Amino acid sequence: MTIEVDAAGIWDSEAIADVAAATFPLACPPGTTADDVSAFVESVLSSERFAEYLTDPTRTVLKVTENDVILGYAMLVDGEPADPDVARAATLRPTTEVSKFYVLPGGHGTGIATTLMAAVVERARAAGRDALWLGVNQQNVRAQRFYAKHGFARVGTKTFRVGSQVHADFVLERDLRGAVR
Repeated sequence: MTIEVDAAGIWDSEAIADVAAATFPLACPPGTTADDVSAFVESVLSSERFAEYLTDPTRTVLKVTENDVILGYAMLVDGEPADPDVARAATLRPTTEVSKFYVLPGGHGTGIATTLMAAVVERARAAGRDALWLGVNQQNVRAQRFYAKHGFARVGTKTFRVGSQVHADFVLERDLRGAVR
């Protein structure tokens, strides 16, 4: 298996939206309604939205592929956290948000996510960032274990809206200055 990670281009927006639609529901806690997931996917994860993300200079979308098939993606957002709860919790600057980080279910446990995370860290370090931060649902224990394995530590909490529902997330931060927090 030859896995490659590269920056996505606008031509990838439809394929990434398909991966997003397949993976986002898996990260939602039990009790999230299908209508709320569908509303979120349509408003935030559509191919039109990815086309916008891919032309936004503050965002980088990395795709992980095998034989030119997209198996997962990460979206990084440079700059100050807009959410005041995150700004208080994630204190290292300059920082980059790992806004989205998903791998198709068939790729779980294969090293694909680890390869993608290594590329995320490499890109943030190359951009001169001191830290990465992300939000992860408090009930998504599998993702929390993955992020802890990759040097992220819980530093706070925030809310995250999916359709009409508000969910509780942990804010995780990774120090890129050398020491793992």
